[in-house]
Amino acid sequence: MPAEPLLPTTTPQPVEPTPAEAANMVTTIQASWAAVEPHSGELARLFYGLLFERAPQTRNLFPVNMQVQRSRLLRAVVHVVQMVDRPDELAPFLSQLGRDHRKFDVIAEHYDALGSALLGAVAHFSGDAWTPAVARAWTDAYAVVSHHMRAAAAAERGPASWLGQVISHRRLGWDLAIITVQTTEPIPYSAGQYLSVETPQRPRLWRYLSPATPPRDDGTLEFHVRAVEGGWVSRAIVAHTNPGDTWRIGPPLGSLSLHPTTDRELLLIAGGTGVAPIKALLTQLVEQGGQRRTQLFLGGRTPDDLYALPELRTLSYTQPWLDIIPVLEHDHGNTGAQHGTLADAVTRYGAWVGHDVIVSGSPAMIRATVTQMLVAGTQLDQIHYDPFTMD
Repeated sequence: MPAEPLLPTTTPQPVEPTPAEAANMVTTIQASWAAVEPHSGELARLFYGLLFERAPQTRNLFPVNMQVQRSRLLRAVVHVVQMVDRPDELAPFLSQLGRDHRKFDVIAEHYDALGSALLGAVAHFSGDAWTPAVARAWTDAYAVVSHHMRAAAAAERGPASWLGQVISHRRLGWDLAIITVQTTEPIPYSAGQYLSVETPQRPRLWRYLSPATPPRDDGTLEFHVRAVEGGWVSRAIVAHTNPGDTWRIGPPLGSLSLHPTTDRELLLIAGGTGVAPIKALLTQLVEQGGQRRTQLFLGGRTPDDLYALPELRTLSYTQPWLDIIPVLEHDHGNTGAQHGTLADAVTRYGAWVGHDVIVSGSPAMIRATVTQMLVAGTQLDQIHYDPFTMD
């Protein structure tokens, strides 16, 4: 194991790689990561140790209890670095991420320290496999990532975050709540996008939530939150949120939206609280007077997961262009729902040629549904989704 790995002290200026160079870079990084990933727990601890040693001020950006956070940032950075061969996807995503990170008061030196800590941790567990070629691949890829994020943050002139006050908290069950928040000024998001939120119960722990409404003039946002197993933030929101609480809300992220100039038919697929952004998109369609033929598959494991079905069915009665098919994995009653997973239910109808497809739900549900649709013949460029960390 090299005592002094080949590491940059600052992030170098990026040189945009050619497609072939980017593909080779990602192949090298993926092979390198596969070798050290079995040590990811220890690697994450070393990563944060190096980060806080080289930039002590970054410790204040993270929660006191690092148990939840420990591997999250590392996984996210590695995931993004491995996307460097997909510039059309990566550039807009990184621009959003750079604007979002302004809420942490991130400065250029933080990016340098993070890159150095990332490479230092990977190098430590790579041992003799950390060759100059591997070091260069990681360094160049991170330089591209860092450049896009810094440039977007520097160009942004809007607020880094907004404050909002909880005006209602309605529990629909022990693990599900609908929360309405009113912000000090409207947040410039689009229906279908998601926002990061920080609550007083879990300071410096952020969770991504999708508004269930399009932007409103009064600045109110409706969020659907389910307490997930091991979810520090989601459990606190469901169980302990009170009217009057102040939330901090980050800039909008995500690419789910309705193309304004197309009349292609829509296929919407929503699992659990993934119905929230779908509900926002449907509300936008109604407000715009659209008539795009729309099929919504709304799924869950049990009838309780279909909590939004009554409201959406009522909407469908007044909008002849909207059809709703409920789907349940475990249906022991006469609910009228189709049986099986959302992936099963959707692909029974074929490849959905000529449709724009939007999928929203847990990462596992999105992966399963998109995979099965591709096997059924749906084209990848038809399908749109925003996979993000649930808690």
